[in-house]
Amino acid sequence: MSADHHSEAQAYRPWREIRRRKCRQIQVGNVLIGGDAPIAVQSMTNTLTSDAKATIEQIRQLEEAGADIARVSCPDEASTAALKEIVKGCKIPIVADIHFHYKRGIEAAKAGAACLRINPGNIGSSERVREVVQAAKDHGCAMRIGVNAGSLEQDLLEKYAEPCPDAMVESALNHAKILEDHDFFNFKISVKASDVFLAVAAYQALADACDYPLHIGITEAGGLRSGTVKSSIGLGMLLWSGIGDTIRVSLSAEPVEEIRVGYEMLKSLGLRRRGVTVISCPSCARQNFNVIKTVEVLEERLAHITTAMSVSVIGCVVNGPGEAMMTDIGFTGGGKGTHQVYLAGQPAHRLQNEDIVSHLVSLVEKKAAEIEAEKSNQVEQAAE
Repeated sequence: MSADHHSEAQAYRPWREIRRRKCRQIQVGNVLIGGDAPIAVQSMTNTLTSDAKATIEQIRQLEEAGADIARVSCPDEASTAALKEIVKGCKIPIVADIHFHYKRGIEAAKAGAACLRINPGNIGSSERVREVVQAAKDHGCAMRIGVNAGSLEQDLLEKYAEPCPDAMVESALNHAKILEDHDFFNFKISVKASDVFLAVAAYQALADACDYPLHIGITEAGGLRSGTVKSSIGLGMLLWSGIGDTIRVSLSAEPVEEIRVGYEMLKSLGLRRRGVTVISCPSCARQNFNVIKTVEVLEERLAHITTAMSVSVIGCVVNGPGEAMMTDIGFTGGGKGTHQVYLAGQPAHRLQNEDIVSHLVSLVEKKAAEIEAEKSNQVEQAAE
């Protein structure tokens, strides 16, 4: 049973459906954002952008992990000077993070940035904003209006007394109007906060107030474990309700981890499929092999697989056979060190303890090769 067949086997259930918010579509480099395009996953480099070699190397790692877009900070002229080399050295679109100096935005657009992350209100005079917008138009550059609860305009803080959803949405719409007044509409918006409640409420209100694509994230979420949990709660609520066209999981961890966590979120909601989804039990006294260690090593060994498929690893026969019926490859612990392997939901053969991980990896690699070959054949047939 193929991965596609499994999807078909799961008959339509209203409670499984996520209806994405309808919004206009923009383009960031060669990546479509919004409309019916897949939700894009992105991260941000933490190398010095002026060090083009180190930055390109980190972006290539993000590409391998599945990143659709990468953002780099451009706080100074040395950074935008290196941007041209960075853009040429990478496959995915590069977003230039611009804050206060309008010239950095112009330089980044000329250097080939696919998008400028910017707050028009921070750039200065209307003439400066016009110059940045014109540079974006001239070089096919999109923009992201990035509102953050920690850096709201002083007049809004005075008006609302504190960062709140209404203040964040008003800030976003004010910035959007500046771009619209300059006849620029190729932009997306974010309204991030480190507080889950604040961020979710702001995004919900903004989703109702405009039809622009939304870049979602819980900013400054924390370390790998705490930040993953916090982001999963906030972004899970938004994604479940159909809000979000690009996603960044902000972690105090290596950027590649942000991509991995982002994909796991989308996979868990059926919004993107990439790589192996491992379904495994938490283990208990019934386990007939070391489930925790097996899954830990297995996930590491399968990190290179990009083909979408599912593997169940269950310690005993209580739930093992049932889970195996719904996965491409299943493994269920059995007595006396002899376990059952399932292929396409059906019992295939038995296996001894010592070969578990290597055997499962070989089965996954074989299945991935078969799926990719089938895809290639379909493409060739469609082209004939």
